[in-house]
Amino acid sequence: MEMMIQQLINGLFLGSIYALLALGYTMVYGIIKLINFAHGEVYMIGSFIGYFLINQWQLGFFPALFISMIASAALGVTIEFLAYRPLRNSTRISALITAIGVSYFLQNVMIFFFSANVRPFPQAIERQTYSIGFVQVSNVQLLILAVSVTLMILLQLIVNKTRMGKAMRAVSVDADAARLMGINVNRTISFTFALGSALAAAGGMLIGLYYNSIDPSMGVVPGLKSFVAAVLGGIGIIPGAALGGFVIGLVETAATALGFSDYKDALVYVILIIILLVRPAGILGKNIKEKV
Repeated sequence: MEMMIQQLINGLFLGSIYALLALGYTMVYGIIKLINFAHGEVYMIGSFIGYFLINQWQLGFFPALFISMIASAALGVTIEFLAYRPLRNSTRISALITAIGVSYFLQNVMIFFFSANVRPFPQAIERQTYSIGFVQVSNVQLLILAVSVTLMILLQLIVNKTRMGKAMRAVSVDADAARLMGINVNRTISFTFALGSALAAAGGMLIGLYYNSIDPSMGVVPGLKSFVAAVLGGIGIIPGAALGGFVIGLVETAATALGFSDYKDALVYVILIIILLVRPAGILGKNIKEKV
């Protein structure tokens, strides 16, 4: 029982990373109905940017985190402008295939320039462990949770309290009507990609600090799991994506505690199949009838 509680607490910290990634998926889908499968690679590139800033430029963790988020936001905007915007009026399958292509392109570019080897992420923050009864928590875990929750709150404030957030909500409902109301749809979509990519970069740096390792393939599995988290919570719904991320993190660590660590990844996809069969709209989603 003690191990189960410890693993569930660990699941909260892991789930917060999935939540950051899932938010990027759900925002992009909510605004242009695209599953951006290159999102995991942005997460990976964000961790590499942080790696070089800390290792080569001797920056502290938080300045490196900020710069990595800015650079990854610019990368997200570039991807949207070059790869997705020309296909805006194409079929969804064309955009989906392009997203998969961009994912493989970014991954292989990183392998070409930096090799496929695993690199130790610099431990810019000295690790300390605190004991509360039989539960052990490290300062890095607390940092991950604090940064993740702070970024989620900031995202909610941006979406609900700013003019750009209002524009994002308008475009997600009806892009043509938003354009008629004077909203710059292209700029709004680019801003959405920038926000999602910045959150992904933060997740990449935090997970690098937590596991002390990064590599060019590190975004594949977390990217897929975060997509599952977004679907689980309700794709296109920001609170749902955060909820789904925490649920996936808890499921993974619970599987480890019960001795099924070899099957934890499979369990995540089993959950996806079940949720699609039982509640396709997700936990917080609503079934909306579409005219065909």
